[in-house]
Amino acid sequence: MIELTLNGEITRFDGDEKTSLLSWLRNDQNLTAAKDGCSGQAACGACLVEVDGRAKLACATPMEKVDGKKVVTLEGVPESLRRTLGRAFVAKGAVQCGFCTPGFLTRTRILLAENPDPTREEVEKALRFHLCRCTGYVKIVDAVLAAAESLRDGRDVSMEKAAGIGVSSPKFKAVERAVGRKPFVDDLRFEGMLHGALKFSDHPRARVISIDVSRARQAEGVKKVLLADDIPGRRNSGLIVEDWPLMIKVGEITRYIGDVLASVVAATEAQARAAVDLIEVEYEVLEPLVDMRKALTSPIKVHAGGNLLGEKIIKRGDASGLLAYSAHRAKGTFTTPTIDHGFLETECSVVIPKEDGIKVFSQSQGPYRERDEIAHQLSLSEEQVEVEVVDCGGAFGGKEDMTVQGHAALACHLLQQPVKYKLSRPESIRMHPKRHPTILEYEIGCDTTGKLTALHARIIGDTGAYASVGGPVMDRAGTHASGGYHFPAVDIEARSVYTNNIPCGAMRGFGVNQATFALEGLIDELCRQGGFDPWQFRYDNALDIGSMLAPGQVLTASVGLKETLLAVKKDYDNARCKGLACAVKNCGVGNGIPELSRVRIEIGDGGRITLHHGWTEMGQGVHTIARQVLCEATGIADIDLITPFVTTASGAIGGPTTASRGTLLLGRAILDAAGALKKDLKTKSLAELAGRTYTGEYLCDYTQAEGEPGKIISHISYGYATNLAILDDEGNLKKIIAAHDAGKILNPKLFEGQIEGGVAMGVGYALSEKVAVEDGYLKSGKYRALGLPKIQDLPEIEVIGVESDDPEGPFGAKGVGEIGSIPTAPAIANAFCDYDGKRRYSLPLERPKPKED
Repeated sequence: MIELTLNGEITRFDGDEKTSLLSWLRNDQNLTAAKDGCSGQAACGACLVEVDGRAKLACATPMEKVDGKKVVTLEGVPESLRRTLGRAFVAKGAVQCGFCTPGFLTRTRILLAENPDPTREEVEKALRFHLCRCTGYVKIVDAVLAAAESLRDGRDVSMEKAAGIGVSSPKFKAVERAVGRKPFVDDLRFEGMLHGALKFSDHPRARVISIDVSRARQAEGVKKVLLADDIPGRRNSGLIVEDWPLMIKVGEITRYIGDVLASVVAATEAQARAAVDLIEVEYEVLEPLVDMRKALTSPIKVHAGGNLLGEKIIKRGDASGLLAYSAHRAKGTFTTPTIDHGFLETECSVVIPKEDGIKVFSQSQGPYRERDEIAHQLSLSEEQVEVEVVDCGGAFGGKEDMTVQGHAALACHLLQQPVKYKLSRPESIRMHPKRHPTILEYEIGCDTTGKLTALHARIIGDTGAYASVGGPVMDRAGTHASGGYHFPAVDIEARSVYTNNIPCGAMRGFGVNQATFALEGLIDELCRQGGFDPWQFRYDNALDIGSMLAPGQVLTASVGLKETLLAVKKDYDNARCKGLACAVKNCGVGNGIPELSRVRIEIGDGGRITLHHGWTEMGQGVHTIARQVLCEATGIADIDLITPFVTTASGAIGGPTTASRGTLLLGRAILDAAGALKKDLKTKSLAELAGRTYTGEYLCDYTQAEGEPGKIISHISYGYATNLAILDDEGNLKKIIAAHDAGKILNPKLFEGQIEGGVAMGVGYALSEKVAVEDGYLKSGKYRALGLPKIQDLPEIEVIGVESDDPEGPFGAKGVGEIGSIPTAPAIANAFCDYDGKRRYSLPLERPKPKED
């Protein structure tokens, strides 16, 4: 028997003494502020608690280690102190998805108890064991210092409460997120809830001879073992190509190590996982196709139709001829690795039965598409499946594809009980799509004056076992191959190919990161050859109003690239060792795909407003922006009257939340609905309008996938950016200055946070991140092995906002969710080359060696 004091009360535990403190707190005590981000690997800090006044990672602390100890979780911290810490984090913009924040708050409390007046350096040292994938850490440090000042002075932390646009309105429900009160999917509890676990393929390519589940069915707590034959409807799903089966049947060939062969439902998660280990599978192991360069000629066919998923070919002008006569030519072959999104919250779904159907609690980026796919798998109508989005603990594109949702829905549908499925961190790394590894062969040229002449590019991306959105990702790599510059002639071919590697799909930047890395390195190489100043060369060739993009779209408004270059000019001139990179990124999916966003505004008692829409809050602040736009459009002064809500039952369709389009599409739909509400508010109060509903929509249906140069419109809008990387005298990365054109900045703190987080992700891409896969097998399921940057790994980050008033966006705004991550890696690569003269062609980059005196 273990006895401890938990949040001031003596508590006893008589279970397995090796049980983790985190598991006991969350599953037995229902204390869910401490989060599980790494599955017991002691790698993220989200589970931090206080044990006898010291910080302890609950995931790595067995119950036997807390016998006789005093354990304090965030729930046990005095309300006034918890509120002060939470408000400090919200006021400084330190809460994005919020999954990691309770751990940071616990660390802050312990730090300030020991050191009430820490320096910035002392705060950074205290936070070095914590991981945040969203923020870039800048505002977290600001928040800790603000909390310290507030506690020393006995004053509350002030928060800007103004409604409307252009102000840093606090993020919706951010204090609740910060202190661990607002639930994520894994925090949900329902009476009689069962738990599921998955049996994955042991090999990337193997014929399944037999699946023996007899021992699993007899295991303790097991309610049901599910196989492919138990699926009542269509087995395959997919965002574009429906080639991804929910489970593999006996006799079929697996395509990667994340293929699911069976599913176990039991009374507890531990019982379900134990039963999965009892499943015996007989395989005929086959040679996998793992080299993307061999995909188009290999006799191994991952899918019956062949290994070419998609290709984008753009030819405009005589690129070969212009290159042949160019005064300067730069060419090279660049490679980029597979990397993981690294979101703190692993995939989890809870599904409950309801009358004539099911309700799915999801973290999905695309709830309406998820609804449709689940309905097809279960042979239900769309009306029988409701998907409610629970705030998502980070996604970055990685939660577009379904993972556990279909399995949880199937189990709930068949058993008619609530069911939860959650991936462990190694399972998450194994299963969900990644950023595409690519090979990019580039050649560009310019004349004697430094004017760009032509571009030749051949790009291939490994999309892995299933399509996901691999076709469009390589499409974007091709359409953005010319980056932020006008080339009179282009010859571009970009292809995505199937292999037996882990699938690759959407990730922040969507193929543009890879293309920009290659292009910007060669831009600097042209400057070296011709003796051109890298800043002036970029400025002279930068896109502007009237410029033509590679696919032929002519830019007509809101082109702020030159302004972003001007914003970093002084620092560029003053820096001794530096690197520049520019970037452009589409807003909206475009390419001829209609993009629809609807909203439903319901006025309730007391004038309270429910704002139904279809866009996922995953840390970027879409709920907050929606409230600000509605206030600005209607004159509503109290932003706290507005509660955004996302469920497919509302019919307020939107998403998937991708392509940096949430602000634009949702904002325009809100403006459409707001006109009638504003008119009614001229004669009635909100309270008097109780019971009324206002609807609005925005449809962009005028983009094209192909068209005549000069007439085609590929995308609604574009964002632009310049990054300046500055090194110290020893070749270490000292600072990143990120200048971004955001159209109109609706919320300065949210804008800065998005860019800081994007830069941090770009630094990781440049220096450390890589998913190690060998012959189709994952070499490590460790969170640390992904190479995600922590606070000590990042330079100083300065964000400069440039406004250019986009005519398509709400009040001139456009999205910045993706472009923040794009120019950072090439800027760092160019800075390293400036330091040691060595051009780098592969990510992650080889760091320069300090120069000898």
